[in-house]
Amino acid sequence: MLDETGLKYNATKFIKTCLFKREIKYVKLDKAAMDYYMRLTTFHSQFRAIGVNYNQVVKHLKATFTEKMALAMLYKLERATIELVTINQRIEKLTEEFEQKYLQIK
Repeated sequence: MLDETGLKYNATKFIKTCLFKREIKYVKLDKAAMDYYMRLTTFHSQFRAIGVNYNQVVKHLKATFTEKMALAMLYKLERATIELVTINQRIEKLTEEFEQKYLQIK
């Protein structure tokens, strides 16, 4: 119990708490989960930035190029968007697996 509370360097405080029958509360931090969610948050903000850039590119294509050229470029943009959607679905699946395996979230 002493190791789980994180008071292993302050055994006196732990013993006093046990002797006087106070409730022992401790917070256990999962560094792997925190790191995963920090990286996921960073990735999400980059994903949102891509969405903003996507809108700007479409407006620029429409204003600058001929219809035929714009359609050709939009086709390439559409293929890249499909790849992003696939990546996003994979991230969602990995996140669900991570939560079930390590966080036991149901």
